[in-house]
Amino acid sequence: MADSAFRKIQIQRDDTTFDAYVVGKDDAPGIVVIQEWWGVDFEIKNHAIKISQLEPGFKALIPDLYRGKVGLDTAEAQHLMDGLDWPGAIKDIRASVNWLKSNGSKKVGATGMCMGGALAIASSVLVPEVDAVVGFYGTPSSELADPAQAKAPIQAHFGELDNFVGFSDVTAAKNLEEKLKASGVAHEVHIYPGNGHAFLNRSPEGVSRRKSMGLSDEDEAAVELAWSRFTSWMKQYLA
Repeated sequence: MADSAFRKIQIQRDDTTFDAYVVGKDDAPGIVVIQEWWGVDFEIKNHAIKISQLEPGFKALIPDLYRGKVGLDTAEAQHLMDGLDWPGAIKDIRASVNWLKSNGSKKVGATGMCMGGALAIASSVLVPEVDAVVGFYGTPSSELADPAQAKAPIQAHFGELDNFVGFSDVTAAKNLEEKLKASGVAHEVHIYPGNGHAFLNRSPEGVSRRKSMGLSDEDEAAVELAWSRFTSWMKQYLA
């Protein structure tokens, strides 16, 4: 059902072409929406549709970093993420930002969840054209990007009970906050008490998938708060 909302496009960079999925008003500020470790599946499409409908309206673009592959269980998703060319993914994100800028969006942000959250934060360091970033429960490895070198404003969200150590647990969140202080960019780091990893995933399929991973918290208030913070951040820097 969600698929009909999107326009599928091809974006070229260097010697590769990738698919991307676009939804939202043509001349609206752009937001690149970066996939979780699953790939471009129902949940990231749900998020992109939601983002396109937030006030004042955004044009969301999902780049297909896995080139069509989708992980159906955690083992497959882990395998796909382990095989990802992270610097190449940053190039895909940069090409996506520039596609939006040359197709009606004056300003463009980046957001992502899990693996995509790490890449969104890295894009503040590595993609000069990005104007604002919101990252959900993910931080980049020091080999990929040092958030102390961030150039675009960053808002980041983490669940207090997240147990992906060094990636999205509270220690990772606190480390990120220290780095962002050093960077001098505008930043906010929010930690949601009682919430685990991927707490934004609220579709029926997403909830059952989280439960299968032992993530049973259901906190609609935290989800609403995170989205309202997202909206005010992107509005402030993109609108």
